Amino acid sequence: MNLQFHDEMIPGTKLKKCDMENLTGLAFLKKVFFVSEGVMLTQIRDISGIDSSTLQNWTKRGWVQNSRSKKYNIDQVAHILIINMLRSCMQLDHIAFLIQYINGDIEDTSDDIIRDSVLYDYICRILTNISENGNCELNSIIQAVQTVTSEYVEPFAGAKDRLERALEVIVVTYYSALMKHHADHLLEGLGA
Repeated sequence: MNLQFHDEMIPGTKLKKCDMENLTGLAFLKKVFFVSEGVMLTQIRDISGIDSSTLQNWTKRGWVQNSRSKKYNIDQVAHILIINMLRSCMQLDHIAFLIQYINGDIEDTSDDIIRDSVLYDYICRILTNISENGNCELNSIIQAVQTVTSEYVEPFAGAKDRLERALEVIVVTYYSALMKHHADHLLEGLGA
């Protein structure tokens, strides 16, 4: 089965790609952080649509690092966007497990196999690759993951395999979220 959806949004945000010069991934994050090395909670809300109480709940549960001086850095924002892009089709505790599978303890960056901002960039590059090829079959997803991670340098043996498996889960979940959104839209049309 080959379902193809054009996603006009920047993954994990409420922003349209066309309004941000079609930037996604690390290029988008760098644009957000161009003026400052940190963003406030209100800016995260404006970017992602996540309300303050939700973000505070994620922090309290240990899914998101606490802000530093009321500001979030580029990796923290990427982490939040990754959670946000998956939450409509994956339980939050499963998302937390997936992120821990990739980078271990949220408070300890020494066990990370990839920075969250780079992980977000990989996700966006994979989605762009799939979109440009017009094919989101599972084999195409696996091939796109391998293409994007081809220059990844493992901090320890097995890290690349772990990263690739997690990326497959993330991309398939994200496409599931797009399909769910499309199905919800179709369902709304039945009542009109």
